[in-house]
Amino acid sequence: MKAFRKIGLFAAPVLALVGLSGCATSFKADVARFQQLPAPAGQSYTIVADDPKLAGGLEFSHYAQMVGQRLAQTGYVAANDPAKADLIVRVAYDVDNGRERVRSTGGFGPSPYFGGGWGYGRWGRPWGYGFYDPWLFGGAGFNDVSSYTVYTSDLSMKIDRAADNLRLFEGKASAQSLSNKLTYLVPNLIDAMFTNFPGQNGEDVKITLPPEKKG
Repeated sequence: MKAFRKIGLFAAPVLALVGLSGCATSFKADVARFQQLPAPAGQSYTIVADDPKLAGGLEFSHYAQMVGQRLAQTGYVAANDPAKADLIVRVAYDVDNGRERVRSTGGFGPSPYFGGGWGYGRWGRPWGYGFYDPWLFGGAGFNDVSSYTVYTSDLSMKIDRAADNLRLFEGKASAQSLSNKLTYLVPNLIDAMFTNFPGQNGEDVKITLPPEKKG
C-alpha cells in the first residue's frame, strides 16, 4: 500500500499537467491608440500595406478587407478611386519567432520524508527542515517541469489625411499566445483594435481575445 501511494503522488502532477495542456485559454491584447479623427461623415478611405513585404499579397488583401469592413461599420466609405481617397489607412502585422518558457508543477502535500530539524530519512539519506526530499523521483516535492513557446503578435494601423498627410490615428494591438497562426491572430487583433474605435486619445486598454478553436 505504501508503494502504491508513492506512485500515485508522483503521477498526480503529471496527469494535472497533461490536462492543463489540453485546455484552450484566452489571452489579452494590449491596445494603444492616439487619435484626432473627426467624426465619421462618409469620408472615403483606401488601405495600403505599411510594410513593403506585405504589399500586393493575397494574404494582405484578405486582412485589408476585414479592416475595411470595420471601417465601414464605423461610418467610412471605401474609395472608388484610391488616388482620390480622403483617408489613407496603413496596416501592418507580424508575429515573432517565440520565446521558450519553462513551467514547474508539483507539491501535492509534503514528501513522506519531510520533517523538522536535521536528521536521516527512512533510507539513511539526510534531509533538512523545510525541504522536500530531493532524492524522491528526481526533484523536490514531486516537481514536474515542462517547456512551451509563447509568441508575440502585433497589428499596427495608421490613418493619414490624404490632402496634407496629417496623421489622424495611430494604433497598435499586441498579444501573447501559444499560437503563431496569423489566420487566427490577425482577425482577433483587428477585433481588438476596433473595440470602441477610435477610442480616447492616448489610451492603453486590455482586450480579451477568445481561445483558438481546435480542429
